[in-house]
Amino acid sequence: MLSDQPAPSDHPQAHTLPDCYRHPGRETGVSCTRCGRPVCPECRVEAAVGFQCRECVHGGNTAVREARTEFGGRLVGDRALVTRILIGINVVVWVLAWKVLDANQLDHLYMWGNGVADGQWYRLITSVFFHTAILHIAMNMWALWVLGPPLEQLLGRWRFLALYLVSGLAGSALQLIAAPDTAALGASGAIFGLLGALLVIQRRRGFSLGPIVAIVVVNLVATFSIPGISWEAHIGGLVGGLLIGFGLAHAPASPPRRRALVQAGSVAVVFVLVLVATLVGVATIS
Repeated sequence: MLSDQPAPSDHPQAHTLPDCYRHPGRETGVSCTRCGRPVCPECRVEAAVGFQCRECVHGGNTAVREARTEFGGRLVGDRALVTRILIGINVVVWVLAWKVLDANQLDHLYMWGNGVADGQWYRLITSVFFHTAILHIAMNMWALWVLGPPLEQLLGRWRFLALYLVSGLAGSALQLIAAPDTAALGASGAIFGLLGALLVIQRRRGFSLGPIVAIVVVNLVATFSIPGISWEAHIGGLVGGLLIGFGLAHAPASPPRRRALVQAGSVAVVFVLVLVATLVGVATIS
């Protein structure tokens, strides 16, 4: 019997799988669940459902916004690391002053206007980490441990560190201008800066300011009533902290890059003011 149907081939065409999108010639039966491209075992990443190609995984990761603190800092696991490092530096310097350094070396750690005028600018910052009396360092480090972690959690590590250091420098600058002949030391200026910033930040968050204001007032009363305390360093640090805190707290929340720029600019402006005040103080002494 004749038929119009073509005769079946003795060698039917073999079924082939698509090649991996990155490795031509490497067949695979798996496709990316997002873009549909064929992926070999080397080029696929297991997902919640199926597999994804590496480009889709990378694109998905970059699209996820990085977790940030309330005021823009990077969210990290250990939120008191900088506070502990600062305390550690203060303690190490105190031990060195107690056990290792001689009197001449210790003299170079104080904040002393005439020394700064002679070119010893490092005194502006070394004095912030220098204590001699055990009660002095104990009180300052206790205050730093109380104030530091909450602020570090709100601001992030770098913002918190900038606040601490520039506030300390602000205290040294006012000391240089108002009392250049008086030797001063201690972290109190930087700690007053933390108090000032916390005051502004908590007001921005809508918290009650009564307890913080009470702490500031008590410390100011002690500053001006107890002999031997450098009110210049305390007031300078407090003003520096208030200014920096205002910039950190009131920077626009979005976009994140703009907030970071405004915050960095605020710290930079206060640092420049401190530098100008220092130059004025040095010129006055000279």
